[in-house]
Amino acid sequence: MSKIVLFYSYTYFEYPQRILKWQRQVCQDLGLTGRIIIAHEGINGTVAGSDKAIELYKTILKKHPQLATMDIKESEGNQKPFPRMRIVVKDEIVNLGLKDAARIEHTGVHLSPEQTHALLSNRPKDLVILDTRNTFESAIGVFKDAIKAEIDHFRDLPKYIDQNIDLFKDKEVLMYCTGGVRCERATAYLKELGVSKEVYQIEGGIHRYVEQYPDGHFRGKNYVFDGRVAVRVNNDVLGNCYTCQAPCDDYTNCLNARCNLHFIACATCIEQYQNCCSTHCKTLVQTEQVQRRIHPQAVNADCQHAPAQ
Repeated sequence: MSKIVLFYSYTYFEYPQRILKWQRQVCQDLGLTGRIIIAHEGINGTVAGSDKAIELYKTILKKHPQLATMDIKESEGNQKPFPRMRIVVKDEIVNLGLKDAARIEHTGVHLSPEQTHALLSNRPKDLVILDTRNTFESAIGVFKDAIKAEIDHFRDLPKYIDQNIDLFKDKEVLMYCTGGVRCERATAYLKELGVSKEVYQIEGGIHRYVEQYPDGHFRGKNYVFDGRVAVRVNNDVLGNCYTCQAPCDDYTNCLNARCNLHFIACATCIEQYQNCCSTHCKTLVQTEQVQRRIHPQAVNADCQHAPAQ
């Protein structure tokens, strides 16, 4: 059995490279896989391993004086949630693309899952719920009556807020994301604009809320960034097959490597298009397979779709 832990902490590291070396050694010793981003502003990670290894890892993290109170979220993993361990130092632990704005000290009011549930169960008339995640995440799971930010990347969120600022003017705004890390700065950005009555975020994000309220105000699946792709929270199916529009919330990637489109696909269309997103890609893959049998050095044909980011 494997486990997956999600964690983040906005805490100043004077020497991020030292944290990287420490984490690289610990993860190597414990046989862990996943992704960890480190910056001067903190750390953000999703790590997988055996039950024993994860327990040891959590203990080691908590022994660091700056991470002793960090919230570590845990869930059951599958056979191989990550192919390898990747640890990097970057400018930001989530890429909002803003250097001097959305400062963490201006982050929104944190609501516990219980407080969030109470707020949504007795929703004020002036409350706006904003999903700060990317469109492929919100397509399969969302809080009831939430506004979906139509963005492909988190760095596009400030522009979305600027272009739709009237939605948030003189309103209470509840923002949410998967585990909370994106909302730390997303709520700060909206607060710094000074247009809303109050700005909230869910402590621990969707992950912590659905642990306590699996049949609550969040419906569908929670998208996750590991081999599981998404975790079913309840029986609501909110997505639609990319090809035939039938109700569906299972993601796959187009078999055509030059396309690699990340899309929702029902079982019927997966079979009909042989794990491709379209007839076009299916034909390209079949042509490539024939070419490889005849000419092993044949190169993939181009596709009309851009690779998923």
